Amino acid sequence: MKKAIVVGCGAYMDSGYGCPGEWRCLKAASLGEGNFDEPVKVTALLKCHCPGRNTISNLGMAMKLSEIRPDVVFLSTCLANAKPDCPYYDGATQLADMIQAKFDLPVVLGTHDYH
Repeated sequence: MKKAIVVGCGAYMDSGYGCPGEWRCLKAASLGEGNFDEPVKVTALLKCHCPGRNTISNLGMAMKLSEIRPDVVFLSTCLANAKPDCPYYDGATQLADMIQAKFDLPVVLGTHDYH
């Protein structure tokens, strides 16, 4: 089973917006729905907190402390499709590119298509 880390938008997660704690991401991951092409084991669920300075280092720390290297990183649907857009990154693709460059891991934009 693939291992994945999910990074969510802290502003969305903390404010609720119908998704406290990103239960929809976890559901999609366990069922292999949405952008998960198969069920995966989520080894960490991180929040990107504004202005996002710690996101890359927190990813590294999650891998180090858990001693589990994921196969893939997912940027949650609320992060990848934020409206209004994140004022600190030039779209989720910039954060995805930074993660790929730092950890040499594939990054998927979005997790689920639940409404």
